[in-house]
Amino acid sequence: MAYTLEEFCADTRAALKSKPLADALPRIAEHLSRLLGNSAFVDEAFKGNMEPSKRELYHDAELDFYVLAHVQPGGKAGKPHSHGNSWAVYGNARAQTDMTEWRRVNPESDDHLELVASSKYSLTPGQTRAYGPGVMHSTAHPQTAWVIRVTGTDLDRMPRYQFSKKDKILERA
Repeated sequence: MAYTLEEFCADTRAALKSKPLADALPRIAEHLSRLLGNSAFVDEAFKGNMEPSKRELYHDAELDFYVLAHVQPGGKAGKPHSHGNSWAVYGNARAQTDMTEWRRVNPESDDHLELVASSKYSLTPGQTRAYGPGVMHSTAHPQTAWVIRVTGTDLDRMPRYQFSKKDKILERA
């Protein structure tokens, strides 16, 4: 029998309640990979949702985590960001997401950020990755991508890093 959204949410709740967050996030990523292997779930999650958009599939009121379906437009590249004190688990359902993890190289006391890319990789269908609190990362989508994202809260209500002209993003040569 195929692994369902309901089973995924129950397993996510159990992991968050029984393990420290650093141990729970990899388990949630494993469960999300299993869920992405259910083609009926993928079809239902993105049914009628082929234009770039975001749709809430589930919200756990007790633990405040969300399961979201995103259709990301091709050619879109996001800026480096973290989710503050929250977390996110990304999983690709269709196409590819190019991920970059960033590391700050200047003192936190500076009023600007200087970042270097510390890791680059792609998530393809069925692949997942967890990002704990404060982990800086960015996404890019060479073509339209269908992504499931699980978040520790409503990230749209959280303060985000705002990059200004004096901020520097340094690519390693």
